Amino acid sequence: MSATGQLDTAILRALHEGGPLGGAELSARLGVTRAAVWARIEELRRLGYEIEASPHAGYRLLRTPDLLHADDLQARLPAGVRIGRDIQVFKETGSTNDVLDRLARDGVAEGVVVFAERQTQGRGRLGRRWVSPSGKGLWCSVLLRPDLRPSAATQLTIAAAVALHRAVLAVTGLRAAIKWPNDLLLGGRKCAGILTELSAEPDRVRHLILGLGVNVNLAAADLPRDLRATATSLRLVLGRPVDRPELAARLLAELDKAYAAVRTGRFEALADEWEEACVTLGRQVVVDLGTRRLEGRAEALDPEGALLVRTEHGHLERVVGGDVLLALP
Repeated sequence: MSATGQLDTAILRALHEGGPLGGAELSARLGVTRAAVWARIEELRRLGYEIEASPHAGYRLLRTPDLLHADDLQARLPAGVRIGRDIQVFKETGSTNDVLDRLARDGVAEGVVVFAERQTQGRGRLGRRWVSPSGKGLWCSVLLRPDLRPSAATQLTIAAAVALHRAVLAVTGLRAAIKWPNDLLLGGRKCAGILTELSAEPDRVRHLILGLGVNVNLAAADLPRDLRATATSLRLVLGRPVDRPELAARLLAELDKAYAAVRTGRFEALADEWEEACVTLGRQVVVDLGTRRLEGRAEALDPEGALLVRTEHGHLERVVGGDVLLALP
């Protein structure tokens, strides 16, 4: 991060903490001149941050713009996070997963997050297109380098689903349902998804990219006609817009906590939380595995995050991928 970026993050963090702050107090806290603070305040105003300046009380943050600004997102995160230690925001890109894949192959450390205000080639699982209109959602990817066997990588998809569920609940009050392995549903319609892409050797993960797409403020007209019966957005369910920067920061904070749980051997607690929100377990499912279809009852997760399906013949099959269709209840 540049020196100006670090200063902007520090100023915004101080202002987000609430209460007016005098210029002298800010300059002393940050170790810069009052003129430097003023210059950065003016630049933040130019970006759309409404910052009140009172000769007696000092600076106070009144309103933040509906844009994803890396310095602002970092200012909202707890100190010492791993996920979000470096945040990059693009006005437009093909796919945030592709951007991170290039960075991963260049050897950057884990925890880097890439957001795009708009994706032109956003994708979901099984090569499906993910509609990513400008300024309407959260389209982001996170680089991880977990000490896991490839067979256990599904734990991170489960962890991401839990983090998404927590963030949506905290910011909107909406209690979404999780459909294995990667969908968040509201009223039975998809509002968010996770795409996990893996680079691995036979016995270890080299890097893993979590791609997350959240339909935040999409209107019905933003959704393709063929998806309007199966997809939705937080705004459509709530009937009002959602603060995207607030949701983005909360999502990164929850991802950081969930990833820490996986790293420290506490996946079982995450799995329990996932199961409470899951609409897949206990249901008859059809799993399209590409070369074959598996039918049975989804019973549980195994210790590595795979779905256990009991077939009509009584066999317990372990599913780590594929497309899951739920039978009518």
